[in-house]
Amino acid sequence: MEYGIISCIPILVLIVGALITKKMPEMIILSSLVGAILVYKQNFFPNYLQMIYSAISNESYQFLLMILLGFGGMIRLFEKSGALQGFSNIIGKFANTRKKSMLLTWLMGIIMFVDDYLNVLAVSFAMKETTDRNRIPREHLAYGVNSMGACVCVLIPFTSWAAFAVGCMADQGLGFGDYLRAIPFMFFPLVAVVVCLLVGLGIIPKVGRLKKAYQRVDEGGPLLVEEKVGASIVNMGDEDNGDVKPSSPLNFFIPIIALIAGMFLCNNDVVSGILIALAVQLVLYLVQKIMTLTEFMDNLFAGISSMAPLAVVICFAYVLNIANTEMGFAEYLIGGMQRMIPESMYALVPAFVFIIVGLVAFAAASFWVLILLTIPIFVPLSTTMGIDPALVVAAIMSGVAFGSKFCFYSDAVFMTSAGTGISNMTQIKVVAPYVLGSAVLAVIFFAAAGLIMT
Repeated sequence: MEYGIISCIPILVLIVGALITKKMPEMIILSSLVGAILVYKQNFFPNYLQMIYSAISNESYQFLLMILLGFGGMIRLFEKSGALQGFSNIIGKFANTRKKSMLLTWLMGIIMFVDDYLNVLAVSFAMKETTDRNRIPREHLAYGVNSMGACVCVLIPFTSWAAFAVGCMADQGLGFGDYLRAIPFMFFPLVAVVVCLLVGLGIIPKVGRLKKAYQRVDEGGPLLVEEKVGASIVNMGDEDNGDVKPSSPLNFFIPIIALIAGMFLCNNDVVSGILIALAVQLVLYLVQKIMTLTEFMDNLFAGISSMAPLAVVICFAYVLNIANTEMGFAEYLIGGMQRMIPESMYALVPAFVFIIVGLVAFAAASFWVLILLTIPIFVPLSTTMGIDPALVVAAIMSGVAFGSKFCFYSDAVFMTSAGTGISNMTQIKVVAPYVLGSAVLAVIFFAAAGLIMT
């Protein structure tokens, strides 16, 4: 069945409902239910349950779930062992100003390049106490964390994102070398990463919600405003740990090093790295008698359970994505936009590809699937038009990076919310001027590159 414009209804329900009510979890569940009704009509209820089962059994969701639960446990153990306080005391000697704190946040975003989930959760958790100490609004920490994540992962070729993209490119006769050629043309992530640094250093001014956040803090207001409506689903590390004594910063660094090393040893598997890091934490904290085995397990499970609300909401986001897939939502948008490109504007195809992929990524919150879907469409199209395929690959990766940063129900935005305490909708309002400005520059650069290289 061809759904056509009807396939847009669940996303419109989500966007309009979230803007009006500011209740993201409820709107995701409602929009997923609307999708099930549109697809299955009077038989929607049993099939809706089946969609939930399918989401839970989805390998991508299971991977995300393991990361969420594992990081929840790790972070709780870092807090209750005093490792976080020890780490903060060390970096606080360097990051003793706002600019230095945001510079260190940016550098950590580069260092944690292997996976966007690792990047978002580790950096937000590690830097939160330092940025709080220097009176930096949580909104800026959220912007700094949000701006790196996927952008860094697509720019560095030794990441899960790059590996997946190269695998998709192989069916089109392209390989790792072509991905390397595409990196200098990934204009959106390049611009976004640079803009993030310049905003942190005060070279680019703070505008919009970010400017208002600094005004609030400078006038004696709170670093994190408790939102009555639309609050963050999970706030990691914001409970009072005043009775916990700081321990050696090595209790923080060694598990993080074990996590990264474990990932590399296990074919870049983040879950394996987390399990290795948890084992290292167990040995470290028991040997030093920081906590007993019972206390270790209690804290581990407390951290795991704290992630349950976020895991449930993301599950329904996957259900919504299943409904979108059944209705051909992404294909409808891509096909409609593709037909709008006249032959006289072939040189501007890279710019159009970035816009199309970015809009679909923003609307559908489906990034790796979008890479899988668009490379077989746009790479052969670019070849027939005489456009360098590397430029089109760069446009696709730029588009999905844009969506990851700017889609208010993407997993990366949910994780940034969990790490910083800033709700999804507030995040998007804060980053909007910088993300959209970076996107405009990227469109200009893609248009120029297309005209020069075609």
